[in-house]
Amino acid sequence: MSCTMRFFHASSMIGILFSAAAFGQTPVPEAGLPVTDAVTVAKCGTCHARDKAGNMERISLQRTTPEGWQDVVKRMIVIHGASLSPVEARSIVKYLSTFHGLTPEEARPVMYEAERRIREETIPNENVRKTCAQCHSVARALSWRRSQEEWKQFTEAHAQRYKFAVKEEVTTFLTKAAPLLTPEWTAWNKRNAAENAEGRWLVTASLPGRGKYTGELHVEPAGGDEFTTSLRLTSVRDGSSIVRSGRSAVYGGYAWRGRSKGDKAPVTADDPSSETREVMWIAPDQQMAEGRWYWGQYQEFGFDVQLRRPGREPTLLLTEPTALKVGVKSARVRLMGDSFPLEGNPDFGPGVAVQRIISRTASEVVAEVDVAADAASGRRDVVLRGSRLAGALAIYDRIDYVMLTPESAMAAFSDREHPRGYQQFEAIGYQRGADGKAMTADDVSLGPVDATWWVEVFYALPGSDPETVGRMTASGLFVPATHNPDANFDIWVVATARAETDRNGKPLTAKAYLVVTVPSYVFNGRRFVRDLDRWVDNGPATDPK
Repeated sequence: MSCTMRFFHASSMIGILFSAAAFGQTPVPEAGLPVTDAVTVAKCGTCHARDKAGNMERISLQRTTPEGWQDVVKRMIVIHGASLSPVEARSIVKYLSTFHGLTPEEARPVMYEAERRIREETIPNENVRKTCAQCHSVARALSWRRSQEEWKQFTEAHAQRYKFAVKEEVTTFLTKAAPLLTPEWTAWNKRNAAENAEGRWLVTASLPGRGKYTGELHVEPAGGDEFTTSLRLTSVRDGSSIVRSGRSAVYGGYAWRGRSKGDKAPVTADDPSSETREVMWIAPDQQMAEGRWYWGQYQEFGFDVQLRRPGREPTLLLTEPTALKVGVKSARVRLMGDSFPLEGNPDFGPGVAVQRIISRTASEVVAEVDVAADAASGRRDVVLRGSRLAGALAIYDRIDYVMLTPESAMAAFSDREHPRGYQQFEAIGYQRGADGKAMTADDVSLGPVDATWWVEVFYALPGSDPETVGRMTASGLFVPATHNPDANFDIWVVATARAETDRNGKPLTAKAYLVVTVPSYVFNGRRFVRDLDRWVDNGPATDPK
């Protein structure tokens, strides 16, 4: 029987998972991963002995993400007094992330942890829920790989530190789900393919509340595994442009970590010119990448980003709109991409006829189409001269209901040290699926719909103003009140579609549950340690003042 939970990822947490060097020393078997980096050996070797094969106690029996190794280095500095300069700390994180990290296949299922996404998880049993998932996501645990003995020592040390009884079932689960040596690790170590992120990438991005963007990312080498980036994004909604520049590193040939910001100072908290942290996964063939570029006090804002290498053949990236109603005439559909031919019509599938091409460039085709009254509902592919965009267009007869994303969330008031925590919502329209029933697995998402927004406070006094808690913007952003009442509030976020009604002509309305609470106080240690967050993704490499 499985348990399902939803997690909200706030600021980075030190020591949720940690290297338990202080809890005893264990001889490292020959099967460990030798440590060959001079800086790591010199700085870590005083506590972690190294054998003749180059294996270091504890370190050689673990693999994890850049964020995992970063947390270990933080803990060694704050708790165990390790003496490291910023340059040394960054060097150790980079080495271990590259040579004692995860493979692309191991990292992809748990990327949402590093991307700071809210994600519903399936938890295998109640003991794992109590041991791991009460404090953090299961993905945080599964972002590590350890030997059987190392998992045993880790769970025992974790139980001792956080005062709970660890069950053997939990250790067995972790040992089987995340062993140190895996077929993926063996295969990855044998690959000799050149790994290079530099060059031109095609970009598609979406930002909740602001819609979709397209653009080009240019990546230039900056020495070693580091790169500088320049990007121009164009809004599909209104044609406005954002110019961004940044710096990144790629660990192990696939783990992209960086920072970038716009060329203009952000005006609002949700401004897409804001400085972001970039977390992406690059495919083993180096032809695509995906991830999230996020910012905010609680990482609540973020672009969902996809990169694709351009080729000589046409590449379809986006269509706009993404849904058409049956029976519509002379609807304009934009196709965006790269290397489009100067002739030939796009194919939208049965029931959608192209009447004429309004305009055509190498990166955009605008077509005028008619949708037959009897066109089959559902998602279909769009094709242009061999380039296929799967599920790019939905055909529907009406919007049957609306749901809000996220369905439940948290926002926070501010204080002298902590900015407000916002929450962006979207109203998504749905067409009932082939089974004719609403809210079943075969329903078709039609994308965001224009809506009016307001809030309803639970247990509010008659005549009280909900804006004492916060307000909704026209784009679906919840903005907490400027004052901090030092209390928690439960509220409904409510949206009503402006131009759509149900089959009975009644408004389409949906609600989401939101808790508005006091700031989340997260210990980041002294500034020296806090700034490791920047070192891992190419921030300043000098000792912070």
